[in-house]
Amino acid sequence: MSSFTKTRILGIFISPGHDFKGRHGKSRLNHGNESVNSVECLAGRGLLGDRFLDYKENFKGQVTFFDVNEAKQLEASLGLKDFDTSQLRRNILIEGTELMQWIGKCFKIGEVVFEGVEECAPCYWMNEVLGRGAETLMQGRGGLRCRILESGTLRVGPVKLQGITNG
Repeated sequence: MSSFTKTRILGIFISPGHDFKGRHGKSRLNHGNESVNSVECLAGRGLLGDRFLDYKENFKGQVTFFDVNEAKQLEASLGLKDFDTSQLRRNILIEGTELMQWIGKCFKIGEVVFEGVEECAPCYWMNEVLGRGAETLMQGRGGLRCRILESGTLRVGPVKLQGITNG
């Protein structure tokens, strides 16, 4: 295993339903996002209470992470007022790690083991939610999609992030 890196979970968001998925050409739905202090991460399934729980087998977006620094840049670049990061529809707002470094790697936060799969690419709906230009600004920094390999609980606050050597 690699060395520990300190990181902090600043927010955890779950939503009971899809606002955008399958809505091309239609208006968004509004299932809302619930901000929680902790969430159960279920291996191979997703987050308890979230819209992607048991979505499909081996789904690569069982949980999504977003870097708080990217959120701050979006807020400044778009001139957002009263920016609520839950609007991003990402599950975990985090600071203290470069998310894209985890693509193709396994890592552990607290007791939960994840596999970083790919960037959580933004779509045109971000322009509607955040404002014109949001989709373009988020290209290459839309967050990280992960699979959950080992179950456990994530909590808001300081955590240790540990890279895991495969093999």
